[in-house]
Amino acid sequence: MSWQVWLGFLGAAWIISLSPGAGAIASMSSGVNHGLRRGYWNILGLQLGLLLQILIVAAGVGALLASSALAFTVVKWFGVAYLVYLGVRQWRAAPTEIDPDAQKPTGTALGMVTRGFLVNAGNPKAVVFMLAVLPQFLDPTAPLFPQYAIIAATMVCVDVIVMTGYTGLAARVLTYLRSARQQRVTSRVFSGLFFTAAAFLSLVRRAATL
Repeated sequence: MSWQVWLGFLGAAWIISLSPGAGAIASMSSGVNHGLRRGYWNILGLQLGLLLQILIVAAGVGALLASSALAFTVVKWFGVAYLVYLGVRQWRAAPTEIDPDAQKPTGTALGMVTRGFLVNAGNPKAVVFMLAVLPQFLDPTAPLFPQYAIIAATMVCVDVIVMTGYTGLAARVLTYLRSARQQRVTSRVFSGLFFTAAAFLSLVRRAATL
């Protein structure tokens, strides 16, 4: 994986992690109920779930992409369409009230790790998202395992930073996130990010990964 491709993936990883979702809500809930220090148990669980999702994608897609230019093209445009769909859905999302008790983790460290793991591992939409995005950054002519290892390490590092931010700031900003106006602004911002990512993927060609 070249530095140019890795930097492109790094940007995508930030967009994926920053987009509001179940992991962000679980992290905010953990921050409100347990504080930043104990909230890291929840973050650990989230990363274990994320690694499982990457493993599933790597096991099912790598060999196909390595042998088929058509598969690469199909996955690419599926990814573009899916990102556009997410952008439209995010733009049209109605404000909702965040309930810190809805995903309240148990008090034990093991319970918090388990809850975080289930939040990510039990989210099939996240697997579909990575199925659409990750292959765009792979060189099908090179060994796939080192590339997936780099992708996994990058995503985990970025996600730990982002979830730490959600957890640490939760108690102070939760009242603002409950505001309908704030949620609308946030939805429009992330909708724009999804559309930007779709435009980027539409320009990616298989030859660019060689």
